Amino acid sequence: MTYEIVLKRIYSPAEAEDGARVLVDRLWPRGKRREGLALTEWYRDASPSTLLRRQYHQGEISEAVFAARYRGELRDDPACLTPLMRHARRGRLTLLSAARHLDDSHLPLLRDALLQALHDEDAADLEPSSPPCFGHQLDESE
Repeated sequence: MTYEIVLKRIYSPAEAEDGARVLVDRLWPRGKRREGLALTEWYRDASPSTLLRRQYHQGEISEAVFAARYRGELRDDPACLTPLMRHARRGRLTLLSAARHLDDSHLPLLRDALLQALHDEDAADLEPSSPPCFGHQLDESE
C-alpha cells in the first residue's frame, strides 16, 4: 500500500487537500494562534528530544550526528509513531514544523521512519498468523 505523507511549514496556509495536519515540534511556533492553523493535532512525542534539538541548533553536533541520534530516539520508542501511522492509514498526512528549511529539519527523517514502520506493519500482516492446518493428514492415518 502507498501512503501520502507531505511536509509543510506551519506558516504556510492550510489547504483542503492537506488531510490530517499534525504539528510535530516540541515548541509552539512563535506568533501563531492555534485557532488559525486548522490543526488536527499537536504531537510532540515524535519530535526530537529537547536536548538533541538544543545541541543541533547551537551547533554542538553536526547534521549527520543529529540524524543518527534522532533515528535512534525513534527506534528506541517505536510506539511514538503509532498515532501518526493511524493518520497516514486514513489518508493524506501533512507533517508540520516551524523550521525554516524543511529539508534540513527532522521532518524528512520522521517521514522515512513512518513509511518504514507502515511498510513493516503491512508486511507482517501478509504473513500467516499460524501454521496451516494438518487436519486432512489425520484422516488418512486412521
